[in-house]
Amino acid sequence: MEHICQKTLPYAPWMAPVGRRLPGVQPLADGADWLMLDEVYADQMALRLHLTRVRPRDVIAALPGAGDAIEELYQEVLGWCDGRQGFHRHRDRMHCPDGRAVSLKAEDRLSVIAHLVQEDICLLQKPDGAGEHILTAAILCFPASWTLAEKIGHPLGAIHRPVAPYDADMAPRVQRLFDHLHCDRPLWRQNALLYENPALYQPRRAADPRRSVTGPPGFLRSERQVMRRLPRTGAIVFSIHSWVVPLAGLTREQQASLDELRQEDRSPP
Repeated sequence: MEHICQKTLPYAPWMAPVGRRLPGVQPLADGADWLMLDEVYADQMALRLHLTRVRPRDVIAALPGAGDAIEELYQEVLGWCDGRQGFHRHRDRMHCPDGRAVSLKAEDRLSVIAHLVQEDICLLQKPDGAGEHILTAAILCFPASWTLAEKIGHPLGAIHRPVAPYDADMAPRVQRLFDHLHCDRPLWRQNALLYENPALYQPRRAADPRRSVTGPPGFLRSERQVMRRLPRTGAIVFSIHSWVVPLAGLTREQQASLDELRQEDRSPP
């Protein structure tokens, strides 16, 4: 399958003051925009369908006991689709912007979600008495150098190893953010990473971390990450919308500020 790239990057996190400070979260102005559609919807969805068919256990996982949160997430996704141009629900089928019709009768709710929206989605829940939220279910078709099988069932701190900025100071800050997240006040952040390989599906094990780009990177990969709390179960939804943009597609301002960071030997956030 050919590489899937957007032509432009609508938001450059390294150019915004809030984006330069980790974890770089800010309020989501319109909570209804927790998911997105962009110009590569059809291509990304074709890849998602392929991955869920040939690698279902690699890209979708859930722990026993996560069913209620998954069902609530499923209903939230359907509600979002119902309000978006290009989607149309007819009886037990959702018609999508790329012309597909997705059956809503399947018991595997995560697979249905994966066939509707571009985002990868993680569900995190905090068991009674636990100190951290745990990854209890996820759709991960577009991993940016991590592997779902290594992370499912683990708490936030373990999930982020070996991410260098996620140190002893950052971990409790992120956990407090999750603890105090309100249902009606979702948050978002966006990262940016330089890549030589534009493939969306790039799983890596923790023991084999991605090496820093030394030559011309060619591409910038950016994830818009939205965090929201589900009102009924209290589970945290962490959604990830992925852009892969050729560096030539950046605006002059984006490229200039990125060049400045690289000259200072600093990576974008």
